[in-house]
Amino acid sequence: MRTTTPATYRDQPEWRALQQFLPTRLHLTDETAPAEEFWPWRGNEIHLDRYPAPAAPAKILLHHGVGTNGRQLTLILGAPLARRGFETVALDNLGYGLTRLRPGYTPTYDDWVDLVVDYLAHERTRDNRPIILYGLSAGGMLAYHVAAKAPADTLRGIVGMTFLDQRIQRVRDETAHDLLNARVGAPLLRLLAPTPAGRVRYPMTLAAKMSALVNDPAALRAMTTDPTSAGNRVAIRFLSSYLNYTPAVEPEDFTACPILLTQPARDRWSPPHLADVFLSRITRVLVERVLLQNAGHYPIEEPGLRQLEDSVANFAGARIRN
Repeated sequence: MRTTTPATYRDQPEWRALQQFLPTRLHLTDETAPAEEFWPWRGNEIHLDRYPAPAAPAKILLHHGVGTNGRQLTLILGAPLARRGFETVALDNLGYGLTRLRPGYTPTYDDWVDLVVDYLAHERTRDNRPIILYGLSAGGMLAYHVAAKAPADTLRGIVGMTFLDQRIQRVRDETAHDLLNARVGAPLLRLLAPTPAGRVRYPMTLAAKMSALVNDPAALRAMTTDPTSAGNRVAIRFLSSYLNYTPAVEPEDFTACPILLTQPARDRWSPPHLADVFLSRITRVLVERVLLQNAGHYPIEEPGLRQLEDSVANFAGARIRN
């Protein structure tokens, strides 16, 4: 087992193993891999995969969930969208991927939201091109939380693989590792979070339904043995804040930007009805839905991957014209 985290993805073998399960057209080489950067935030070094394109009409920021990382989003969406003329940036949030935490720091989900809000402000200082925020899995709801908190006109649109409001017991029941975790574990986490025990790190494979992350068993093994993604451990304090986060704006009052749901048709972790529990409450902005055929939660299957690329590109294109 690896004892140290590589400095860059160029030196990390796990994503190279995972991409063998993707269509050949999506395989990256050292020549086609993105540029890697680190952005300083509150004493932490945030890792970014970037395909710079100063002449691109828009930028698309990609955010992972609690079982993935930025490079895994680069594989399925960042690189394909870059080839279609967009500037793309895939971010590793606190505790995931190759982002470096400052010593002694225990991040919360609130910090995740604040980090992305601040990063979007940073991007706006570089230029004023439109930005679309995409989130896979838990990153979908994070995209909403960011859009709800960011200053007006920060985002032209958000795209989510799913939108899971973990404050709702039904959502917890269907996405947790098991019913005991959903019913007993969540309240216990809330009690422990403000104590010294809140710093204890818990395996995500025991907290969430990670067995449904990807539908190919061999690909699942590749992801759950990766300590920077599905094999990660997160602090009890983070899990509690994730389950209980209250958005700056509730869905009934959300007016920040249009929304696109890209729902995998064979998603065994977060089926469509869980997203609809939340999205049905949003009536003041356009909400569109695309079903990705044959695709699992982390999609590695065609034609879902093509549909994902097409739908995000078309959504971004429409937001640029409007």
